Amino acid sequence: MYTGIQHLHSGVAYLALLALAVVIIYMLIGSLSNREFTEKDRKIALIAFILSHIQLLVGLILYFLSPLGLEMLKSGSAMSDPAARLMALEHPLINIIAIVLISIGYIRAKKPGASRGRFRSIYMMYAIGFLLILSRIPWSAWLG
Repeated sequence: MYTGIQHLHSGVAYLALLALAVVIIYMLIGSLSNREFTEKDRKIALIAFILSHIQLLVGLILYFLSPLGLEMLKSGSAMSDPAARLMALEHPLINIIAIVLISIGYIRAKKPGASRGRFRSIYMMYAIGFLLILSRIPWSAWLG
């Protein structure tokens, strides 16, 4: 079960990162072209929003099942090893913050207002979240 959830977490990560990148570019183009923010734009942003939240949910399940997550943090050995600290503390904490920022961007864009501001809310908050996620991916474990 642990291995299956690990693979699911990795697979959904590819989809979530791709969706975030596409939405950021799409919303930036919408803002720069002074297009009207439509229901279609909101639904496109919703795709990345949902995928990032699914990724968070699978990640939290994995965190509590994994020997590299909560157990390592409880033992106290994680803080002295940079790789262990990344997996036990930095990766989950920074990614939760990133998902909160993505949520704020999506929620702000749902409120009525100027189209440019709604586009900007999504692409800026999604981009900050995207960069935070990229900064805390354990690249050696993910690609290796």
